[in-house]
Amino acid sequence: MSTHSRLVLAGALAVAGIFAASCSPKPPAQVAAPAPTPTPTVVRLEPTPAPTPAPPRVAEESLPTSVDEINRRGYLKDAFFEFDRYAIEASQRDALAGDATWLKAHPTVKATIEGHCDERGTAAYNMALGERRASAARDYLASLGVEAGRLKTISYGKERPFATGHDEASWAQNRRAHFVVTAR
Repeated sequence: MSTHSRLVLAGALAVAGIFAASCSPKPPAQVAAPAPTPTPTVVRLEPTPAPTPAPPRVAEESLPTSVDEINRRGYLKDAFFEFDRYAIEASQRDALAGDATWLKAHPTVKATIEGHCDERGTAAYNMALGERRASAARDYLASLGVEAGRLKTISYGKERPFATGHDEASWAQNRRAHFVVTAR
């Protein structure tokens, strides 16, 4: 066979192969792309904030039996006021919230809230202002869930100062709602 014949035969076979492949019901095999390597998922866990600890709860049985001893230990904290004011200031809300928590944990305890003023102003004016301060403290505790019937109010005006000085530092200590436990 001549070289020319061999070329014609090879071309005819190539055309026949292409024709056969195009008529085949099976599509030509495709080379699959390699499967991507899975990327590990990184999950960043934020630290869980620690729960706010509950205020320490004193068991009813562990309270002293004497109201004098309860008062001496100072479980209830005073609330202080600005000059000539009886509104509960933001800075005093934490002290009163602590008082409310303690009172709710001890439902049999009753207290008197004393309203006090500094020495400036008339006796009558300070008696009225002291009453408004004591009432404001009682109402705030009631808004926090303390039964208002457990809390009595009284005003001493400027008659019972805590600090006896005649300066702003002493006056600031005297402008207060003071808590006295009266029954266990």
